Amino acid sequence: MTHLSMEALVSLRGRGREPGDSGAREHLQGCPACQAELERLHQRVARLKALPPLRPARDRWPGIAAEVRAERRQRRNRSAGLVGLAAAASVALAVGLAPLVAPDPSPDPGRIEQVMARSRALESALDRYDPESRVLDGRTAGIAQELEDRIARVDRELEVTELREEQEPDAELLRLWRERVGLLDALVDVHVTRASNVGL
Repeated sequence: MTHLSMEALVSLRGRGREPGDSGAREHLQGCPACQAELERLHQRVARLKALPPLRPARDRWPGIAAEVRAERRQRRNRSAGLVGLAAAASVALAVGLAPLVAPDPSPDPGRIEQVMARSRALESALDRYDPESRVLDGRTAGIAQELEDRIARVDRELEVTELREEQEPDAELLRLWRERVGLLDALVDVHVTRASNVGL
């Protein structure tokens, strides 16, 4: 006598009746061996369902999440350091090159106007950028404050130079306006570079 295969028994365990199952069901009703095998199959399924769910020995997610956060922090700190270094280099370059620019013996007043227009353009760029509403890290804020202090010092020197009664104040005015433009350019660079790196 041919008994039902395991596949046939599993298909008979299903709730629905398949079109080709009628012969297998008739055999199952008359065969005690196939009935016993089907009962063992039911018991195996019940035992498997009774097993506790598999879980890892310990939860590793908090450690992985902490590592990812630490790596992100390191990347942010590195990029902030690079921004600070670039800003410091641009400040050093602007301040270092200012004395090297030899003042013209008799600069054209139009040149002073050009430098003043560049200064106004940089100030309006800073106003549009609105650095006061941005969050900066300590290093970038320190560099920005240093630049603002130097700009204030140059502004005081400009006021004093304009009030002096010299015959040729234009050369000194041109030098001071150029220094102011260099500092403003560095300040814009500090704010814009920092914001693009942080994603603000």
